[in-house]
Amino acid sequence: MINIQKIDDVLIISMEKENKLNATLAQKFKVEVAKIIDQPRMKIVINLAGVEYIDSSGFGALLSVLRAAKGNNAQLKLCNISLDVMELVKLLQLQTVFDIRNSVDDCLKSF
Repeated sequence: MINIQKIDDVLIISMEKENKLNATLAQKFKVEVAKIIDQPRMKIVINLAGVEYIDSSGFGALLSVLRAAKGNNAQLKLCNISLDVMELVKLLQLQTVFDIRNSVDDCLKSF
């Protein structure tokens, strides 16, 4: 479900073969990512390239991951958010909660 890549000391997590993060996938996503980000001071990028839809369960999973990251003094950034998903992010006013960048490169440069 997720793909993990490491560039220097940054973990890049992306969705594999999934174009949505909804109630069907949110719990599994949250559990898989939580297993990975269990160390302090990690640098994490969630690359949402290809994800065209996120429902309330999906946003809940992302918020849960953010809480877990903050609990470990980790830095979490999101990138490659589609226009449709970004509209929902803005509607929910989550652009002030998440550190959102345009691309993985932008995220890497911002750490």
